[in-house]
Amino acid sequence: MTLPHKRFTLVETSRNPSGIVMVSPLPDQQGWRSHGPCCSGLSSGFYSNACNRLTVIADQIRCLQEKARKVLEDAKRDAELHHTACNVVKKAGDTYYLYERESGQRYFSILSPKEWGPSCPHKFLGAYKLQHDMSWTPIEELEKRDGEMSVMDKLLDSQAALPTCTGPNFEGLSK
Repeated sequence: MTLPHKRFTLVETSRNPSGIVMVSPLPDQQGWRSHGPCCSGLSSGFYSNACNRLTVIADQIRCLQEKARKVLEDAKRDAELHHTACNVVKKAGDTYYLYERESGQRYFSILSPKEWGPSCPHKFLGAYKLQHDMSWTPIEELEKRDGEMSVMDKLLDSQAALPTCTGPNFEGLSK
């Protein structure tokens, strides 16, 4: 059984129906289409989708820029700390205490302010742990850093080789 072929027609559009001037339903439609050939064929739905996706990318760029800024700040701090006076051989895994003399010279000591007690000779500036990658972690950030390293250790212990699947695998990262 064959169905008869029906022809459909749409109502024609007019900017002046019954002589009344209408405002364009998408007044800014040509605004985004004028951005170049890449946008000229997009409908408003696709345009919105593209804008949303570009917004996500822009947020990721801002996040990466902030992380890059932090990396550079940490590298500068690490370089300054590596050039700080110290009368002992620095070993990775040890904590060092930063002091400043009246002359302005900064130096590392293996004695904490608590160990010095009331006879602490100079101004205490902070405590840092020398990591195995030769970076310095302020004592205030040590718990966070140790937590991150614990997650990495779990990841490396549970997955000696990368899985063959292409999806993310977060097995073993919790608890």
